[in-house]
Amino acid sequence: MEKQPSKDPLHGVTLQKIVEQLVDYYGFDTLGELIKIRCFNSNPSVKSSLTFLRKTDWARKQVEELYVKTLPKLDVK
Repeated sequence: MEKQPSKDPLHGVTLQKIVEQLVDYYGFDTLGELIKIRCFNSNPSVKSSLTFLRKTDWARKQVEELYVKTLPKLDVK
C-alpha cells in the first residue's frame, strides 16, 4: 500500500523555514503590519521571533495562516 502525500501545506516545513520565507518575501516591516506582535516590530530577528512563536500558540497560528495564504506567491519547491 502506497502512502498518499500529505495535503497539509505545513507538513514537513519547520517553523524556522516558515519565518525565513515570510521575512524574505515581506520583510520585517510589512510582516509586523500584517501580524501585530512585538517580535516583528521591535528589534526583529529570526531567532527572537522563533523563541516567541514556539512559546505562543496564538501567534504561531497567525504566522502559519499567513504562510499558507502566501504559499502560492512563494517560489517554493
